Amino acid sequence: MVRKLRKLYLSTLKMNEVLSDRSKQVRRDAIDLSLANGGYHYGGSFSCADILVNLFDRVMDPTDRFILSKGHGCWVYYVLLRELGFNPLLEGHPHYDPSNGVYCTAGSMGHGFPTAIGQALARRLKGEPGNVYVLIGDGEAQEGTTWESLLIAGHLKLDNLVVIVDSNNIQGSGYVKDIMPVIDPLIGAALNSGWVVHEIDGHDDSVWEQWKTQDGYYIGHNSPTLIVAHTTKGRGVSFMENQPKWHSNWLGGDMLAKAREELS
Repeated sequence: MVRKLRKLYLSTLKMNEVLSDRSKQVRRDAIDLSLANGGYHYGGSFSCADILVNLFDRVMDPTDRFILSKGHGCWVYYVLLRELGFNPLLEGHPHYDPSNGVYCTAGSMGHGFPTAIGQALARRLKGEPGNVYVLIGDGEAQEGTTWESLLIAGHLKLDNLVVIVDSNNIQGSGYVKDIMPVIDPLIGAALNSGWVVHEIDGHDDSVWEQWKTQDGYYIGHNSPTLIVAHTTKGRGVSFMENQPKWHSNWLGGDMLAKAREELS
């Protein structure tokens, strides 16, 4: 028997062409921080930059918790943590350090989602306020732990859990569509497991502004929430955009100068 699917809420996917000054600033800071600490992974950092900026600037309050599961998006994450006065270890993937705002080690993919479930469930059992937000990658969503976590969270009706997928269509070894298309099956499984699901333009600030103005518009009630954020790998730097090699390429010389110019 085919189960009737829950309604899929869609925002307008317009893929904004102009980045805000704030978005450019965190990308510049991420480049500087990365270069000073031997880092790379600019493509994945820049695709999720606007998601992270909006979560930290607009959506989350002090009772909420954030987990970066797609660890290669760490440089913008570090910038935002340092703005809040934290001092995380500045390496290519985050290391667990709750005293500095890092609640999960992320390097090997697929661990942040199940960790977020445990933390969300613990909060519910203790009667603690606040949501747990976790950001995963679309390539990471191919991991078996993602699908197990999807079923568990739906069964437990964890309505204090928000999972955001940075759907930039590129993973470490190529294009997601060529390796294992995952977004449509993931949405179907989430809807069938009792999740509230939204698809949004992950670079559109106005989408995130609705979060507060419409009283938790995106959050499910008695259901966990999945947000598929459609993004562009390397967003903001023309020669990085939609290029698989910028998943983990080094930046320097003329390319560094051009990147800084485009983000000025």
